[in-house]
Amino acid sequence: MALPPVFAASALYDSLLQSALRQFFGRATFETEPIPSLSSDGRLAIEPTNDPSVLSIRWFGSRHVLHVPARRPFTPHEVRLAKAIGSVLALRYRAIFDPKQMLERGDLFRGAIEDRYVSAFLNSQEQQNDATFARADLMATALEILRVAALSSYENKAISSGVLLVDDDPRAPIAGHASGQAYKYSAALTGIKSFYRLSDGLETLFLVNREGTVLDIIEVARYVNPADGSGQAILDVACPTAYRPHALATSNNRNVCVVLSPSHEIKVFAQGVEIFSFRNARWHLLDVQAKYEMWERAVENPELASRLYQTALDLADARQGALFVVLRDVDASLPLLVAPGDRLDAHRGKPGDVPDRVQLLHMLRGRSAVSLDPAVLAGLAKTDGAMVMDSSGRLLAVGAILMHTEPLEPHSTLAVEGARTTAAMAAGRYASVLKVSEDGLITFYDRQEKIWDI
Repeated sequence: MALPPVFAASALYDSLLQSALRQFFGRATFETEPIPSLSSDGRLAIEPTNDPSVLSIRWFGSRHVLHVPARRPFTPHEVRLAKAIGSVLALRYRAIFDPKQMLERGDLFRGAIEDRYVSAFLNSQEQQNDATFARADLMATALEILRVAALSSYENKAISSGVLLVDDDPRAPIAGHASGQAYKYSAALTGIKSFYRLSDGLETLFLVNREGTVLDIIEVARYVNPADGSGQAILDVACPTAYRPHALATSNNRNVCVVLSPSHEIKVFAQGVEIFSFRNARWHLLDVQAKYEMWERAVENPELASRLYQTALDLADARQGALFVVLRDVDASLPLLVAPGDRLDAHRGKPGDVPDRVQLLHMLRGRSAVSLDPAVLAGLAKTDGAMVMDSSGRLLAVGAILMHTEPLEPHSTLAVEGARTTAAMAAGRYASVLKVSEDGLITFYDRQEKIWDI
């Protein structure tokens, strides 16, 4: 006997909810329990708990409970994303049983559902009405366009592009003011080859208004300062230097910037920060503000934490690897991690005609990572091996091959993936460690535990 449509749809959408929660909340453990529920009519509820490390979501007579470690509770962005996922699924579920909603919100079913979660998150702080639904549809359309672009090429070269979606920004021109030839930013544009050459995503962007009309092609640097002329904008948290103008263009306003980078990564900026990244075929909530604060607390030196974090972001964007190690107790841990011959303070006899590796770096002895020019710090970090320093930033070794003869803890959940990962985990016993992978991933290890990745 076939299931009634309402039960089949309920099972499908509950499955979609579970899949989305597992995708975006990989750090959480997941439990599902059946309960008598008032939400079996398609209404989804995020239930309050007294524990910030527990998130409870109730739908269709089931409660899904997510747990994270108490020392790293759910962040406001994570709770906001859970609500956005729920709102998209609840809207879709109700629409399939309501022809009027299906007709009015047909765009809700277009494109990848994960793009809808992202657009709902970006639009979640506005009052829900027809205008905000249309803006969410526009955001999802922008993501769809750049997905297509990521799979395309122009004259055998990878495509990069971008769009700035403005909302009541006085700097934006009026739509169609010149010749009445204005057009919409839509998936139809991806069929025009020259479309991909009009914006490179790094310096130039399409400028699109709330209605989806393309207003102009702009240099993003024009939008870095506040529209009210109140002075130079400042970012609350760092982003890759190449995309600083993109973040600033969304600071203290409701603009959203979406960029396809030359490395085929889709970046989403809003509220002055990069919020989402699409790479390796899936969306990632970056939550950079909360993650940076964890890193800064561990290093206990705001200036050093900021310099290393910014350098790591730039290297990751350039797809170059690095390993930063900030020791907690130099006297106890340096001999266990760095061979005497790799230490910058190693004593040398009279130099020969051909200097060895440590002699090449003698000018770094006693120097601080904070005092180095940014380009020099990045260049040194790219050398094979680790850059090791104390909590003041004093350089102890550069390009060092770390020693890690001791086995991992028996109950460690860390997976060994390669030499740099193994070295980072070993150093995490004694230090706060930032590992930058050549695939663009930044991972923070501390006390032999993976704290986060971006």
